[in-house]
Amino acid sequence: MQADWEFEIGPGAPLMDGAWPGLVDLRRKPGRIREIEESARLPALAPALLQLNSSSSPVWTSKCDLFTPESLDPDELDAPPTQVACALACYIDLLPCHTADWTTPAQLETFCRRICGLLSNLPVPCCRADLVVRRVLLAPDRESLGITAYLSACGAGQDLAAAALSAAVSALADSLCAIPAQEKTT
Repeated sequence: MQADWEFEIGPGAPLMDGAWPGLVDLRRKPGRIREIEESARLPALAPALLQLNSSSSPVWTSKCDLFTPESLDPDELDAPPTQVACALACYIDLLPCHTADWTTPAQLETFCRRICGLLSNLPVPCCRADLVVRRVLLAPDRESLGITAYLSACGAGQDLAAAALSAAVSALADSLCAIPAQEKTT
């Protein structure tokens, strides 16, 4: 799996909203997963979101979406030419369970490098992950930092693109939850 990360925290950069009105808090009420429309469209998203919001996860999710990317680069997806007919992508907004964990760009850089290292070592073809560090609004007067994880995949048909994206979503959740506790905040 291809994986990379970047910062988008400067003036004018998109701001994540960790307290938006449509927030479904899967940490407190995992049974509300049925309310996440995207998990009906990509069934692998439901267990991944539940895992990312579990007590063993260093993060919680505030928002996700499923979409068809406007374009894709087969080289960036490690995909043979026969597997680029269809594409599917999603994003998942990730916030730290402990707000002190991600207060500095250096903390996020270390975290993103660790996750990208784990993902890059996985044999998950035809997909990639891009972790984008962003400012996040947690309350009207409280900002912090978060990560938007963009996952994209391709395949010879829509079902193969969905299968590749499902593998990428699962790999992201597994990688995040596999980090030993002492490494989650450093």
